[in-house]
Amino acid sequence: MALIQTVRGFTPLIGKDCFLAENATIVGNVTIGDHCSIWFNAVLRGDVHYIKVGNHTNIQDGAIIHATYEKYPTNIGNYVSIAHGAIVHGCTIHDNVLIGMGAIIMDDAVIESNSIIAAGSVVTQGTVVKSGSVYGGAPAKLIKKISPDLLENQINRIANNYAMYAGWYK
Repeated sequence: MALIQTVRGFTPLIGKDCFLAENATIVGNVTIGDHCSIWFNAVLRGDVHYIKVGNHTNIQDGAIIHATYEKYPTNIGNYVSIAHGAIVHGCTIHDNVLIGMGAIIMDDAVIESNSIIAAGSVVTQGTVVKSGSVYGGAPAKLIKKISPDLLENQINRIANNYAMYAGWYK
């Protein structure tokens, strides 16, 4: 069973029909929506500010979700995929977003809906990624606008696949 721990009087709230890997860590002021999956060695640490995760979101193996003390919470929307080893810190991620493997999203950044952050990218503090964009690099910059094919075959496919994978473990 995942480590779910109360910190500073805050106990994580987990929605219905979620998969939590046995070594996932979820502590403090964390709210997770319905039909989410939190994978092996993922950490959601709501000790210094709140973390909110929408519905149908997957946080993959080794991802770290944190915030900045009394300054920047972390808000993650619906149908978001946060890939292996990503770091999401004190930022806002809207709906239908793919955060690639090993990407870093810094404080006060905003990733608008229907966007992709390429693997290994660093989205610096305060950056706003406009809806329908693909960003990559370090620091991350606009690479191209997202096509309907990329939206369907990357963002939607990965979110749907992770819902299926979670079913294998329930």
